[in-house]
Amino acid sequence: MKQHVELRNLAAELSKFRIRLALSAGFMLVLFFILYVRFYYLQVTQQEHYHTLAEANRISILPIVPNRGVILDRHGQALAQNYSAYALEVVPSKIKDLDATLDELSTLIEITPTDRQRFKKLLKESKRFKSLPIRSRLTDVEIATFAANRYRFPGIEIKARVFRQYPEKEIVSHVIGYISRINDQDLEHLERNGELNNYRGSQYIGKIGIEQSYEKYLHGITGFEEVETDAAGRSIRVLSRTPPISGNNLILSLDLGLQQAVEKAFGDRRGALVALDPNNGEVLAFVSKPGYDNNLFVGGIDHENWKLLNESIDRPLNNRALRGVYPPGSTFKPFMALAALELGKRTPEYSMNDPGFFSLPGVDRRYRDWKPGGHGRVDLHKSLVVSCDTYYYSLANDLGIDNIYDFISQFGLGRKTGIDVEGEVSGLLPSAAWKMNQYKQKWYAGDTISVSIGQGYNLTTPLQLAFATMLIANDGKAFQPHFVKQIQDSHTGEIREIPPQLLYTLDLKSKHLEVVKRALVDVTQPGGTAAKAGANAAYTFAGKTGTSQVIGIKQGERYDEKRINERHRDHAMFIAYAPAEKPQIALAVLVENTGTGGSTAAPIARQVFDYFLLGQMPETTVAQLAELAEDHDHDHL
Repeated sequence: MKQHVELRNLAAELSKFRIRLALSAGFMLVLFFILYVRFYYLQVTQQEHYHTLAEANRISILPIVPNRGVILDRHGQALAQNYSAYALEVVPSKIKDLDATLDELSTLIEITPTDRQRFKKLLKESKRFKSLPIRSRLTDVEIATFAANRYRFPGIEIKARVFRQYPEKEIVSHVIGYISRINDQDLEHLERNGELNNYRGSQYIGKIGIEQSYEKYLHGITGFEEVETDAAGRSIRVLSRTPPISGNNLILSLDLGLQQAVEKAFGDRRGALVALDPNNGEVLAFVSKPGYDNNLFVGGIDHENWKLLNESIDRPLNNRALRGVYPPGSTFKPFMALAALELGKRTPEYSMNDPGFFSLPGVDRRYRDWKPGGHGRVDLHKSLVVSCDTYYYSLANDLGIDNIYDFISQFGLGRKTGIDVEGEVSGLLPSAAWKMNQYKQKWYAGDTISVSIGQGYNLTTPLQLAFATMLIANDGKAFQPHFVKQIQDSHTGEIREIPPQLLYTLDLKSKHLEVVKRALVDVTQPGGTAAKAGANAAYTFAGKTGTSQVIGIKQGERYDEKRINERHRDHAMFIAYAPAEKPQIALAVLVENTGTGGSTAAPIARQVFDYFLLGQMPETTVAQLAELAEDHDHDHL
């Protein structure tokens, strides 16, 4: 049987092969053409763009944070300064298991639970930051230990940092404030104001006080370095450098020695004192008791310290001098006396009999004087010296609330002084229009009676009282209170003076001012409510005591301090200036829950004057003075 053999058509196969070869060659040509076009686009058309990107991969622009300006008192004592130290910092984005890493790290370097709590708080508040501190101020041993184990901890670095320090702590905390970590809210604020670029690399910003209000002067101008890097991101060399410009230094009008004298005089009592130079409005002393250690906030305050400060019954974070509002008590009377003279409602010679009470016509209620049985015959001079309530009840009824408001508001009560730190409150000087707007109620004559002795709706800050006292001391010149006396340019060393700003001058008759001033001097002499504070003074000073009610007393009852909880006792007030003939200092003192101005607040003022005028540091505190003092002033009763 024969096998069938199929013959191949070689010609046909060759033709098909040639067709496939031609198609392959054409396809390859198309691919090469596409590659050519792409290469041309990348290397010719987009050459400049990709060259820039390549340079960016090779060159890094690094910000250089400027040194923050220092803050000094009027004599050059440091109130806020800088120091260099090493910090252990974490880049959370480079660490997979943060807690495990910190656990391992703590076997080499001490990391306390407080450090961890602070770090976690910063982590929540500072999401946009690459590097956050877990420990500051490392020792040389700790630095060496970590350096030897650096390879084990990717994402953790040791960095040299400049830290802020407040050497005086509580003594000036309410003035200086503090800096703290920049948070998202700060970033938004900087971005809105077009200042974000100047904070590249910065981690801290002023939060309150001088640190916040003068941030633009203190921060400086950020510099930059152009650095060549390798493929691993390591620096090879610096190509160019624009140095930073340090922040300006601030010289305050504050006298640190005077601050320390006030602190010593207060002891552990709560309260506030503001002292101004009546010739230019400079703040000489500004104390709010108690204060706090502002260093706690610089690196981010830990939970325990924040809780202690925030929940303390003594409210150390409350700036009583700037934001505390209190009834002014009888320190309001000198301004009432001036209103009486200027508006023609009383003359210096006019006198009235004080039976110990005052009654409005047709009203079955007695408004009592603090002294049972009254003071007898009282003229304007005596009304201030012995602080006669009845005299001012009668005067207020004759003046009316609108005249009281219009005249006394000129002294700055009930409105902000415009001092050069943020956070001031306006207090309250009431009027008929205010009550109608606030409560939809008409003003009653009885409301005016309470206002006349600094009670009722009256509320003022110690700063406002000091400002008003300054206007009596300097014959009506309203200088804007200010802390910053000079600004020193860190680059040139040039010092720029901050000139005093005269806001306005009151049109007061000098003979009326002299009547009130003579009475205020006699307040500190024998027979006056501040006689004990003025005893044996080497100079003459003028003042007015006051007592500020905390809780009301029912009609017919007498104030008994011993039967009242300590926190509900009256506040002691005192306004004063010295020397009386040529005032150099005007002040207001508030001592919380200590009763009378003559027994506690006035002695503090005396000790402040002794230091300021004679250089004598206080030897006793207000608590010690109160134990020895007799009650000279029960002004509001």
